[in-house]
Amino acid sequence: MSVWRNRAISAALRLLHVSGAHRLVAPLTRGLGVILTFHRVRPAVHDSFAPNAGLEISPPFLDLLLHHLRAQGYAILSLDDALDVVRSARRHAQPFAVLSFDDGYRDLVDHALPILERHRAPFIAYLTPGFADRSARLWWLELEESIRRLSHVDITVAQRRIVSRCASPQEKQAAFTEIYWAIRDGDEAALLAVVADLSARAGVDAREIATHGCLGWDAIRSLAQHGLATIGAHSLSHPRLARLDAAAARREMAGSRARIREETGVTPRHFCYPVGDRTSAGRREFDLAAELGFESAVTTRPGLIFPEHRAHLQALPRLSVNGRFQSLAALDVLLSGAPFALLNRGRRVAA
Repeated sequence: MSVWRNRAISAALRLLHVSGAHRLVAPLTRGLGVILTFHRVRPAVHDSFAPNAGLEISPPFLDLLLHHLRAQGYAILSLDDALDVVRSARRHAQPFAVLSFDDGYRDLVDHALPILERHRAPFIAYLTPGFADRSARLWWLELEESIRRLSHVDITVAQRRIVSRCASPQEKQAAFTEIYWAIRDGDEAALLAVVADLSARAGVDAREIATHGCLGWDAIRSLAQHGLATIGAHSLSHPRLARLDAAAARREMAGSRARIREETGVTPRHFCYPVGDRTSAGRREFDLAAELGFESAVTTRPGLIFPEHRAHLQALPRLSVNGRFQSLAALDVLLSGAPFALLNRGRRVAA
């Protein structure tokens, strides 16, 4: 996401908040509640080159957010309890908020869990076994670290040559953005090959990134027994499932559940589509999740939860808590549902 787009989003959220327009429509657009998406929760890293900053929030902001949700009348529910509300088709006495954490980063236990415990806030952790096994690649972090180390890149993506200086933070950000979106346009194997090439040039160890960044199985087994935690599946190796053939997508989905069950004794009943946007998960994946017996599955398509979602439990939207917008004012605008009513042209379900 470009700097200018970030600024435009920030300005739009500020304008809605100052005008108060979101409050006027909230009774119609807020729905039953929200599933919030988090990735990393760790102390702020003040780095002028931070292309993945949108995936991080600080522990103090998580603490503030949880205080704020309850002050605004939200009930923080487990996913199972929230789904009971959706299935009942009756509005809960309070709007609900579900807290979901993707990928299985170490800081879920190191930094987020103490805050969640203090607030007695239930949550769901969607885990990728390949990260715990150190066999899958957090390619977006590999790409960041490679460009951080390199002063120049010259690489070919789908017969397109990308040549860029990477001396300054601004040049590094530009190179990351260009390469990121170029590889996102291709298939999964090509994406991984390009990042592996850059990692080799920069001396980046993909296994070390997974080891340093993600929980191992001992920590996951402990987490699975925690009274506030629900364990969900997030595929075996975190591919964009829509870019795979049906058999491979099925293996990724069913295999992640089986691997988590094998290691923890817990059988995940809920699934999270990797990346989760419209190019990464669609009708085929929603049908596969239902066919495989997952009670629910979440996307990253932005939106709130309405009674109509009871017929689309394998295509649930979420609201990402973006690290670039760590603002309660921005959060309030999003929780009103007003931006999503505009984005989805008034449709409550955009599955």
